[in-house]
Amino acid sequence: MQITRSSTDTVKGPADWFTGDVWIDAVAASPAPSRVTANLVHFTPGARTHWHRHPLGQTVFVTEGVGLCQRRGGPVEVIRPGDRILFEADEEHWHGAAPNRLMVHLAINEGDADHAVVHWLTPVPDEEYTAAPAVG
Repeated sequence: MQITRSSTDTVKGPADWFTGDVWIDAVAASPAPSRVTANLVHFTPGARTHWHRHPLGQTVFVTEGVGLCQRRGGPVEVIRPGDRILFEADEEHWHGAAPNRLMVHLAINEGDADHAVVHWLTPVPDEEYTAAPAVG
């Protein structure tokens, strides 16, 4: 067993990955041969990722608030605490908070020597983001 005491600072999500204010807490980054990383990602209202893809896929587990997500070509979906979203390998997608709500999720990713964990693409335009269904 190994206990890592909380000493890693919360970091602000970079503007070339996110629109709006996003804060990231590292949860897991195990040494090789493990290939799994996990981050707790805090989105302020209206904040969201840019379009991106994960060569080995991604699982997102919503822990708080209300969010939105979309895969390329699909409808914008409302996500809530307890929802688990699987983005398939190389599926272009985005996720973030609803316009009027905070959202926190656990992002679980896998990478290896042959695959980057993520490939960042373009920002999600406001017109696409605001096409989301009403959040109640």
